[in-house]
Amino acid sequence: MLISYFDDYARDYEPYKAGAWCYEDGCLYRGLITLHEATGDRRWLDHLTRLIDAQVDADGGLADYRITEFNIDNILPGRALFYLHRLTGQVRYLEAAKLLGRQLTHHPRIGSGPYWHKLRYPHQVWLDGLYMAMPFKVELGLALGDQRLVDDAIAQFNTALDLTFDTASGLYRHGYDESRLQDWADPDTGLSPARWARSIGWLAMAFVDVIEHLPEGNNRRDLSARLAALNDRLAALVTKDHRWLQVIDAPDASNNYPESSATAMFAYALQKSERLGVDRHASLGRSALQALADHEVRPVEGGRRQLQNICCVAGLGPFQGIYRDGSIAYYLTEAIRPDDIKGVGPLMMAEAERLLASGKTASHVSEASRLQTASAV
Repeated sequence: MLISYFDDYARDYEPYKAGAWCYEDGCLYRGLITLHEATGDRRWLDHLTRLIDAQVDADGGLADYRITEFNIDNILPGRALFYLHRLTGQVRYLEAAKLLGRQLTHHPRIGSGPYWHKLRYPHQVWLDGLYMAMPFKVELGLALGDQRLVDDAIAQFNTALDLTFDTASGLYRHGYDESRLQDWADPDTGLSPARWARSIGWLAMAFVDVIEHLPEGNNRRDLSARLAALNDRLAALVTKDHRWLQVIDAPDASNNYPESSATAMFAYALQKSERLGVDRHASLGRSALQALADHEVRPVEGGRRQLQNICCVAGLGPFQGIYRDGSIAYYLTEAIRPDDIKGVGPLMMAEAERLLASGKTASHVSEASRLQTASAV
C-alpha cells in the first residue's frame, strides 16, 4: 500500500515553493533516494532526476537560490546532488553542491562554533539546522577529500548537542539563543521552553545520517552513545498506539496529539540506528511505521490517500505577524496539514529501512548494474 501511495505522491508532486530551491523539496529527495537505495527500482530515481533537473542548470546553478540569505535550510536538498553525481558522473551536480559548500564557508556562526539557523534568526541554533547542514557537510568533505570539513561538522554537532541538551528530561530543546535576546530564550541557559517532537525528529535523523559516514573510532562511538540515550527516552515516551505526541513529553496537555512527521522521523531513525549497530530499537521504529500506515494514511475524496496529522510548520520568534514563544501552548496552535512533505518524506525513509531489514529489496543488484541503470539519466 505504501509503495503505490509514494509513487502517486511523487508523480503528482508540485515543488513546495514554486520551484525555488528549498528544504521541503529536499525531504522528498531524501525519501526517493532511500527508496532507490533499498530497492534498486528505477521509478524512484526517475522521480528524483525529473524534480532535481528542474532546479539545477547546466552550469550547476540552483533555481532562485541566494547565498546571501544564509539560510541553513537550503543545504538539505544538496545531498541529492552527491547521489546523482555518483550515479551519473555529471559535473553540474557536484558544482551545485560546491555552491552550497561556499555558503557554509561564509555562513555566520555563534561564538562556540555552530552555524546560525538563518541570517534572520541571528545568534540562534535550532535542532532543525543540524539535520539540514551536518550530514551534507560530512558528505561534501568525503566527496572533495577534505577531512577538515568532516571534522568541523562533527565539532559543530557535538557543541550543539551540549548546548541544547535538557538534563532533566533527557531530551533536547528546539532552540538555543547565544545572545539571550529572544523572548523565548531562558535568560540563564538560552534555551527555548518546550520539547517539540519534530525538532527532536530532525535531530534523530541527523544522528543516523552522520554516523553512517563515520569510520570506527571515538567520533562514531561518542555520537552513537548520545543517540542510544535519546532512543531510550523515545522508547519511554511512545504512546500506547506506537506514536509520539506533538509536544513529546506533555501527555496531559490539552489538545496534544500524535503527530505524524515526528513519528515517521523516529520510525526511520530507530530502524537505522539498529542497522548501524547503535542499539536495538528497530522493532519500535517498525511498529511506529505500521501505526502510521494503519491510522494516518487514509483514503480521501477521489480515491487517493493522504498522510494525516502533520504539523505544517513551527519555529521560534517572529513569523507572519505572530511571536512563536516556544511554549507547549504555542506548538499546539500550529496548523495541521495533510500530505505535507515533511511527513511524507520521512515516511518514505522509514519504509525504505523496513524493506532493507526484511530483505525485500534489490540487494542482489550490484552497484555496477545500478550505475548502468542510471547511465541514461
